[in-house]
Amino acid sequence: MIPSPEQCYELMAHYRMLDNIKAHSIMVARVARLLAGNLAGTELDMDLVIAGALLHDIAKTQCLYSNRSHALEGEEIVLRHGFDELAEIVAEHVVLGRTTPGIIVEKQIVYYADKRINHDQVVSLEERLAYILDRYGRDNPTRHEMIMINFVKCQALEKEIFSYLSFAPADVKRLLENDGELYG
Repeated sequence: MIPSPEQCYELMAHYRMLDNIKAHSIMVARVARLLAGNLAGTELDMDLVIAGALLHDIAKTQCLYSNRSHALEGEEIVLRHGFDELAEIVAEHVVLGRTTPGIIVEKQIVYYADKRINHDQVVSLEERLAYILDRYGRDNPTRHEMIMINFVKCQALEKEIFSYLSFAPADVKRLLENDGELYG
C-alpha cells in the first residue's frame, strides 16, 4: 500500500517531524515530482515517488541526537505502518543500493532529489556536498571518504537522469519556481 500525501502528513505529525525537516521533505517531493513527471520512456509510479519523498526523513527527528540511522529507523516505521513499497526508498535515501544501468526507478529519483535540497532550498550537488561534509564528515576521515564515494555515485546518477530529460540540473530551481506547491 502507498500512503496518500494526506496520510504522509499525518505520519509526519504522529512522529513529531520538526517543521524544518517537513519543509525539506516537501521540497524533496517537489523536485522528485518534477523529475519523475518529465522522464520520457519510464514507468515510474508517481504516488510512490511522492510518498517516498515525503517520508524519506520520517525518523530524522527521533534520531537527531543519537547514533541511530534515520534511514534504517525510517524503513522500520514505514514497514510497521504497512507501507512496504516505501521501505527500500526510505532505507536507501542516504546511500543508494544496487541499481540497474539504463533503468531509472523511484528510489533513485528520491535519493537524487534529496541530494538537491539543502534545508528547503534547491542547490547544486556540489553545494549539498559541502554541507554534508561539514555537517556529517567533519573530523572523521572514514566518514568523509564514504561521503565522497556516495557523491561520485550521485554525480553519475545525475548524468543518467538528465540524459532522459529536456532540461539541465541547473534548471531545476527555475522550473520549481513556476510550479505550484505540493499539496499545500
